[in-house]
Amino acid sequence: MNEEDLCFTPATRLAAMVAARELSPVEIVDTVLARIERLEPRINAFATLTADRARDAAREAEAKVMSDAALGPLHGVPVTIKDLTNTAGIPTERGSHAEKGNIPAESAPCVDRLAAAGAISLGKTTTSEFGWKGVSQSPLTGITHNPWAHGMNAGASSAGAGAGAAAGYGPLHQGSDGAGSIRMPSHFCGVFGIKPSYGRVAHLPVGNTDQVSHVGPMTRTVADAALMLKVMAGSHPRDHYSLEAPPADYPALLGEGERLRGARVAWSPDLGHARVDDEVAALVADAVAAAAELGAEVEEVSPAWGPDGLDIEHFFWPVHELSYAGLLEEFEDRMDPGLVACIRDGLGYRAEDYLAMRARKLAYIEAIHRFFEDYDFLLTPSVSVAAFPAERLSPSHWPDHPWNWLQWAQFSYPFNLSHNPAASIPCGFTEAGVPVGLQVVGRRLDDLGVLQAAAAFEAARPWADKRPAL
Repeated sequence: MNEEDLCFTPATRLAAMVAARELSPVEIVDTVLARIERLEPRINAFATLTADRARDAAREAEAKVMSDAALGPLHGVPVTIKDLTNTAGIPTERGSHAEKGNIPAESAPCVDRLAAAGAISLGKTTTSEFGWKGVSQSPLTGITHNPWAHGMNAGASSAGAGAGAAAGYGPLHQGSDGAGSIRMPSHFCGVFGIKPSYGRVAHLPVGNTDQVSHVGPMTRTVADAALMLKVMAGSHPRDHYSLEAPPADYPALLGEGERLRGARVAWSPDLGHARVDDEVAALVADAVAAAAELGAEVEEVSPAWGPDGLDIEHFFWPVHELSYAGLLEEFEDRMDPGLVACIRDGLGYRAEDYLAMRARKLAYIEAIHRFFEDYDFLLTPSVSVAAFPAERLSPSHWPDHPWNWLQWAQFSYPFNLSHNPAASIPCGFTEAGVPVGLQVVGRRLDDLGVLQAAAAFEAARPWADKRPAL
């Protein structure tokens, strides 16, 4: 295969070729790094590229192959880590001048598990400041560009991961999702991403945002995401929210497109309240037809619980950003102005307000889970808009607001609150040539079901062969 094809080769195939001695880890890593070094910083997907470490690890991986030692399921396969995720001995700066030079002593569990499986980290991908917004820009690293359209939003705090996946920076990219930050970059960049059930992937340190941020994979194929999720998943004794049950064998159980046959599928174009741009709505509605073609029983719904999410998320987003209020005195002039505005809005709430809204949130979550007693899956747009200029917080045809980007992301955050697994699947391109995603939401803990449904869509309407012209 040529160099570009190698960079776009799925992890499942790369790992098999390495194990069969058909391809060297050194060749893989050198080829992917050459592509990254050629395309960066134009895309600007990396906060820290650890090329020398990666090459050293590739040589060690090659020696292990030649010694006939037992190999992990990702042996010699490149991976990137989001710069919100701690990496021992490697900067984790979280897109903020306040964290510049921060080098953790300990890695997050998913990082250690990927390494133990033989994956080779290429470095840290860019994030918005502390992951606060759905736009691919931070004060520390600047704009991360959408590979399909330079200057356009690559989407949310896992933007570097999404851009890297789309640009052929290897097959595996770790993301995290607190209000859509796996699904939004997947939508904007035309790749696959799944936010698993909360606690499926243990994470340290445990978050201080009422358990909304989920760790998951971003890839170009569902099989790669299934393999990566299996490796990362599992409990950890210091994450008291991590799920005790071991992960299923997701790769072996993906199936051949039968998961949707006879499934009860709800389809909501607006969750009863959300504005959606016409072109996005049309592409997603066309994709939903594939579910019926695959044998699903599709019913259009307008869930009664949908509109209540507006007030709930618009309350909790600024309140939880108060975690960074202590930085304002020293760093305000170097922080994202939108984050500063969001923090200042949060300062206006009282503890009584928080408790009242938390009770309302818990009732909202219960309503979502009652809804899923009648349905196996819910289909929606992943995001209300297609990629827009990354220097903006919202598209120009949407209302301006000092910090409220959530207005165009109202399909994603409900399922952070409820902990349901949810994935974004590429489902087409706008006339401007930028991707759009279909969201598939499953019952809580049915991560396998969401992966199987996504695999069925992928088989019916494949997307992995589509590449941006870089």
